[in-house]
Amino acid sequence: MSAPGPADAVNEAAAVLREAARTGVPCPPVRTLLPEGDLAAAYAVQRMYVERSIAEGRRLVGRKIGLTSPAVQRQLGVGQPDFGALFADMAVPEGLPIAPGRLLQPKVEAEVALVLGEDLPHDDPTVADLLRATAFALPALEIVDSRIAGWDIGIVDTVADNASCGLYVLGGTPVPLDRVDLRDVAMNLTKNGETVSQGTGRDCLGSPLTAALWLASALAGLGDPLKAGDLVLTGALGPMAVAAEGDEFTARIQGLGTVSAAFASATPQGAQA
Repeated sequence: MSAPGPADAVNEAAAVLREAARTGVPCPPVRTLLPEGDLAAAYAVQRMYVERSIAEGRRLVGRKIGLTSPAVQRQLGVGQPDFGALFADMAVPEGLPIAPGRLLQPKVEAEVALVLGEDLPHDDPTVADLLRATAFALPALEIVDSRIAGWDIGIVDTVADNASCGLYVLGGTPVPLDRVDLRDVAMNLTKNGETVSQGTGRDCLGSPLTAALWLASALAGLGDPLKAGDLVLTGALGPMAVAAEGDEFTARIQGLGTVSAAFASATPQGAQA
């Protein structure tokens, strides 16, 4: 019997991640199933997830960028960010609590979101192209999640696992880019009223615009460019914070405003044991 080929490994990794999402039981790292360090294979797993999701009727609305922190890149031994797909059903309206059990191992990070008003079809986009194409920015909370047990992830794991996407919450007041310098925005994230993360736009690859340019170039090079109407979560401005039932998070991003998310408790407040 011949050894499993790359396609078999991709199919197996995709099936393992799909089962973890279905059952709510995290799985072992999938990097043991794929060729070591093979990002192409990891993105093939992600692509299977995206294609299956679209076939099931989910609506693709944009992309997220991960690994924008140099410290995290060093930790995982990589020199570039990664990306994942955002679907409409991942969006949580501000003020709507996140139900218990909806995610496996949630963590929260504050980001700048961009909404495009024009396509970005070129694989060598400039800052001017991006500024012209962006309709507005919003403060955002990305609620990352991992189907990998204990967040025991390397670069191959997180790419295969759709860049550890979970949910996201957007602020409600759009801000044109001519009103804010995203390099210098200061971010403060609180959990139950206590600060748990801080950073600036420069902590995201030097600027959220730099991260967005990387994404636009990468996707155009793959023949799947960013388009008008797409949402881009540009990457964390500070460290992630672990979330649990009953926690409430608020991010304030200078020049963009605030955005909040709350995790509902399984036991109603005031209920007797």
